[in-house]
Amino acid sequence: MMPQISSVIERRLLVNYRVAPEVVAGLLPAPLRPQLVGDWAVAGICLVRLGQVRPVGLPGSIGVRSENAAHRIAVEWDGPDGVESGVYIPQRDSGSSLNVLLGGRVFPGVHSLARFDVKESQHDLHVAFTSQDNTTQVSVDVHTVDELDGSELFPDLATASEFFRQGSVGFSASRDGHRLDGLELNTAQWQVRPAHATAVRSTYFENQTRFPSGSATLDCTLLMRDVPATWRVTAPMRIPAIA
Repeated sequence: MMPQISSVIERRLLVNYRVAPEVVAGLLPAPLRPQLVGDWAVAGICLVRLGQVRPVGLPGSIGVRSENAAHRIAVEWDGPDGVESGVYIPQRDSGSSLNVLLGGRVFPGVHSLARFDVKESQHDLHVAFTSQDNTTQVSVDVHTVDELDGSELFPDLATASEFFRQGSVGFSASRDGHRLDGLELNTAQWQVRPAHATAVRSTYFENQTRFPSGSATLDCTLLMRDVPATWRVTAPMRIPAIA
């Protein structure tokens, strides 16, 4: 079992889409189903820079740093004590060759290698990446704002923050395709702030075979910075084999 991992979330940008539930349902392995907010499913991209990554108990000075991305879908399933919620992660990318080597082996989540381009100031942020095989391209530009505005999913920042806080367990397909491996984010300093997107491009969400025209709409962007966090492996979830 992998030990708990300490880190600092130096930056975590959540780019969130509202999506037709029937479209999302077709992307999920059983027993997962879309977690709905009103009439919508929720999906998106997490663009995260992790620093001081190391086993719990070791000093942060020996930790490593990496840029990473995860395409995510908010999901729920029936657990032993009732309905549980989290996120399904169909794709992970990383700028770290170490993460690519160890992902799906030492810790959950098979990663693809990608080239990242980041420009950041106090109020403006540009994060872009291209997968090494050029099949996935993402580019996001945002600037911070004082209030969440224009979201059809969430009436205010507090509601949005709580929704994503509760989705702390992420499940990714294992290398054998017969289970989902889980990784849980824990922090005592959860805090998000709203951001306004000035430009977003994602070949994942623009793929009309996956998301027919009009089925996925950018809803809101949220930003976390400088949050200490630990990561814990959870029990895997058995699924039918993924082709």
